Amino acid sequence: MSENNEDHLEIIFKMQKSLSEIMKLDRYPENSEGRISALCTAIIHEAVELQRTTNWKWWKTPTPFNILEAREELIDIWHFVIQASLELNLTPKDIVEEYKKKNEINRQRQKTGY
Repeated sequence: MSENNEDHLEIIFKMQKSLSEIMKLDRYPENSEGRISALCTAIIHEAVELQRTTNWKWWKTPTPFNILEAREELIDIWHFVIQASLELNLTPKDIVEEYKKKNEINRQRQKTGY
């Protein structure tokens, strides 16, 4: 918890909501499905940018891993994931509950050789 007893995820959600309220969104899709699709595209592209910070090209001479750049790309992904969560009316509490459910499914899958 932060100093004011507000959950960190709640803080991030509030920051993202505030950011989205000041953004120029004239090209942002008008319907929910279109917005989710656009956010998925953004997440995919940011994930590729994150991957580009790594030496995944085995045929190329490796370069030093830039952890600061990687962290920045990961935070870009978080921005779009949080925005998608807002679009789907998921609260931080909802996310924790859904995460718990999926985590249990994944644990069972590991136990049964999924």
